[in-house]
Amino acid sequence: MPYDEKLATRVRSLLPDKGVEEKKMMGGLTFMLNGKMCVGILKDEIMVRLDPELYRSALERKGCREMNFTGKPMKGFVFVGSEGISAKKDLEYWLGLAVSFNKKAKPSRKPGKGSRTNSKKGETRK
Repeated sequence: MPYDEKLATRVRSLLPDKGVEEKKMMGGLTFMLNGKMCVGILKDEIMVRLDPELYRSALERKGCREMNFTGKPMKGFVFVGSEGISAKKDLEYWLGLAVSFNKKAKPSRKPGKGSRTNSKKGETRK
């Protein structure tokens, strides 16, 4: 199922102007920041990469649930449904966590190791 374009527009407007690249993956849209996965959109919810130390407390917030693609929760990644991001301040909160953690996050994959770019219009925002 395609990702929510209106949500993608909202996310774009709140992310930094530099270092962001969009990639279509996992049936949705992923925003890479400084070459590292930061936030994504799958259907009408966002996937947030956050500090694993904040994982448990994040799960207590409205609309948040564990990210579980493989049958095992991925600590440091959560999904947030529309009820948790409908207000601008709530979306800003989640994106703030993702951008803050991005500074210390390790790259998801080493550049050039089978990665490919499916950026919107093939461009990286600089």
